Amino acid sequence: MFGWSCLTPAQPVNQDTPNQHPSSPRPSPPRPTVAMAPAQDTPFRSADMSMVQLYISNEIGREVVNALGEIGLVQFRDLNGELSAFQRVFTQDIRRLDNVERQLRYFHAQMEKAAIPLRKLDLDVDTLAPPTTTEIDELAERSQSLEQRVSSLNESYETLKKREVELTEWRWVLREAGGFFDRAHGSVDEIGASTDNDDAPLLQDVEQHISAPEVERSFSGMNIGFVAGVIARDRVAAFERILWRTLRGNLYMNQAEIPEPLIDPTNNEAVQKNVFVIFAHGKEILAKIRQISESMGADVYNVDENSDLRRDQVHEVNARLNDVQSVLRNTQQTLEAELTQISRSLSAWMILVGKEKAVYNTLNLFSYDRARRTLIAEGWCPTHDLPLIRSTLQDVTNRAGLSVPSIINEIRTNKKPPTYLKTNKFTEAFQTIVNAYGTATYQEVNPAIPVIVTFPFLFAVMFGDFGHAVIMLSAALAMIYWEKPLKKVSFELFAMVYYGRYIALVMAIFSVYTGLIYNDVFSKSMTLFKSQWEWNVPADYRTGQTVTSRLRDPNYRYPFGLDWRWHGTENDLLFTNSYKMKMSIILGWAHMTYSLCFSYINARHFKRPVDIWGNFVPGMIFFQSIFGYLVVCIVYKWTVDWIGIGQQPPGLLNMLIYMFLQPGFVDPNEQLYRGQKYVQVALLLLAVAQVPVLLFLKPFYLRWEHNRARAKGYRGIGERSRVSALDADDDGEGRQSADSLANGGEGVAMIAQDLDEDGGEHGEEFEFGEVMIHQVIHTIEFCLNCVSHTASYLRLWALSLAHQQLSAVLWSMTMAPALKTTGIGGAIFLVVIFAAFFCLSCIVLIIMEGVSAMLHSLRLAWVESFSKFAEFSGWPFAPFSFKTMLEESEELKEYMG
Repeated sequence: MFGWSCLTPAQPVNQDTPNQHPSSPRPSPPRPTVAMAPAQDTPFRSADMSMVQLYISNEIGREVVNALGEIGLVQFRDLNGELSAFQRVFTQDIRRLDNVERQLRYFHAQMEKAAIPLRKLDLDVDTLAPPTTTEIDELAERSQSLEQRVSSLNESYETLKKREVELTEWRWVLREAGGFFDRAHGSVDEIGASTDNDDAPLLQDVEQHISAPEVERSFSGMNIGFVAGVIARDRVAAFERILWRTLRGNLYMNQAEIPEPLIDPTNNEAVQKNVFVIFAHGKEILAKIRQISESMGADVYNVDENSDLRRDQVHEVNARLNDVQSVLRNTQQTLEAELTQISRSLSAWMILVGKEKAVYNTLNLFSYDRARRTLIAEGWCPTHDLPLIRSTLQDVTNRAGLSVPSIINEIRTNKKPPTYLKTNKFTEAFQTIVNAYGTATYQEVNPAIPVIVTFPFLFAVMFGDFGHAVIMLSAALAMIYWEKPLKKVSFELFAMVYYGRYIALVMAIFSVYTGLIYNDVFSKSMTLFKSQWEWNVPADYRTGQTVTSRLRDPNYRYPFGLDWRWHGTENDLLFTNSYKMKMSIILGWAHMTYSLCFSYINARHFKRPVDIWGNFVPGMIFFQSIFGYLVVCIVYKWTVDWIGIGQQPPGLLNMLIYMFLQPGFVDPNEQLYRGQKYVQVALLLLAVAQVPVLLFLKPFYLRWEHNRARAKGYRGIGERSRVSALDADDDGEGRQSADSLANGGEGVAMIAQDLDEDGGEHGEEFEFGEVMIHQVIHTIEFCLNCVSHTASYLRLWALSLAHQQLSAVLWSMTMAPALKTTGIGGAIFLVVIFAAFFCLSCIVLIIMEGVSAMLHSLRLAWVESFSKFAEFSGWPFAPFSFKTMLEESEELKEYMG
């Protein structure tokens, strides 16, 4: 059987390729350059990207693309946008591989038909070395010969199977028709009885003239013939109606069911059939019956009236059927043996052919210089990985034994590079939920970094139950521990949960923490520490007096979380509501504050001071003057012993409302601290003063900068010069001619004249009106969102309360009454109720409530946080990678274990 030789790739050579044209006869010494080493890529920002041009000898073009596909670090551009798919250089190679792929799919279909299992390829264990062109040619020839052999065997098998079915049907026709004639010899009454309910003249004539010893002579003497055959059982009723209406009742039909289903060789399906024998006058009517039978899909067979001849026919049919079945078994065994042999290598062949097609599709993106037999490519790659790409090219060149090296040049361009955010199996799922909202702008702060902490923590605030969190943690740890076996599960819903197993792990860990903070386990409390409170029970409490609580020790503080004495009290809900509502406001303020700080980091990185002074500073002052002040008041209110000073604690919601509706007015009974009205008026004026700064500073500064640049003769903002072939058009399809790229060496077209003079394209002109409108929209959105987004964090309080109350209701309806039962019946009842309680907890409180809390937490990340700093105007980096291709190809996944 055909196999592949294992090729062990050599280690990359850490050596830069000399910067020269591939057609030069001798390599020139490398030019002395002084370059700073690229900064190490971090997940905080997208990787630095470089636009590169590659000059590759046509002899090793396929090998170079194969090597680059293995490392998956280059995203190639299409340099042949003006050519159709049929005009490209490597179209014939792709069509040849399409034919090979068709043949391999044919083998797979035949294997499924024969129920032969496919040996799948586990790429985590098995390594496929890239094949040579000779091996690909051998595979094409091998698949061609195998297709002919399998097709021949399959056709022979189908022909023999069809012949077996025909002989089987003929044998049943001989048996049933012979039985009819035998019964006619033995008892004519049977025939007469079968026609009692039939008024057909033919049958009356038969009954009058036929006699048992002379049935055969009566048929021939009266010119009565018959047609015998087999028809599908579901067509019998229609068949009878058509015959009756066509022949006007001048027929006699006898039928019998074949007990065993017959296999249809065309579609390999079992079909129930009936044998029929039809008697009629004259050859023309018999011919019409045959035509109707064939049009209805019936098979007509020859049956002799003479019993001795029929017996000879039966012996002949049985002998021929045994011979056909013997040959059929041998053919089937040979076909199955051939397909079994193919099944051992089919997965590897499909994956290799899929890779080979991807290589030639990528080569079709390259520009081909026929005079120099050189392939010219352009693409994006991470700057930090340029040495690895160079060493990979050098390694391929050395293995090919060529004297002309492959050249890679880094070129300048004013196009926005793609966004490339490196991930691992832990951060991949977090990055995916961020990318679902949009692709981060190149080099801006990666929103996935804070999401790794904030998303699961905000989920845990809404899902704070220690018992439910432990169940979720156990499930997440199980998915991580049995990571490789569970990876092969194809159930779609489980695959989604499995993909987010590390998200579930972090969410469960934070939920364990918040469950301990809330002191909540399946709606019950844990007495981990001594309570701060004790019950103050009066001596005559049975007469109706209220049982109150008192501090056990004024200097004692409950060590961690919520005191378990609060559970079951009358004011438990009132206390937890107030506590969780204020906590939600504080968490929302912290979440949005650090998100605003990221906008400052982005502005510093992109060197845009106008964004700092025109957006960040006034926006931060506006936000902190209102909601930062509210948070300070919440914390201050918690620190004051209002009962100790004999004052009723003020309502903060009313305070915030009156701060806007009645500036300078504070109810003496609701005063929080001295001088409160002056502080609030000052903060309100400070916040209002930031609105004109947000509105006018950035637009007028940009207009002033634009006018100053124009006065000095510089291009306006947004205008640019073309420094590479990439800048010829906006969609990235423009390029220089192959000759100019090849002769240029550096591959950079520097243009000294203005764009108006050389006919190039202008960038966007500065439009003050558009900038002003954009800034007005930004200001209105920011000011309104500060209010709406802060209120949106109250969902933390609402979802947490809902989860706690659902847990309490479920406990009171299931476990609470079950725990009160006694005896053996009570024990059985408790086991049943506990099973129901556990199932309902998993389905309703963990899965359904968990999904709800996750969606709300995702909304807080997408809208409340990302809107403060992320632009999401980037486009994703999609390099040519075999690993990505195999993961995304649904067809190839079928062949991988």
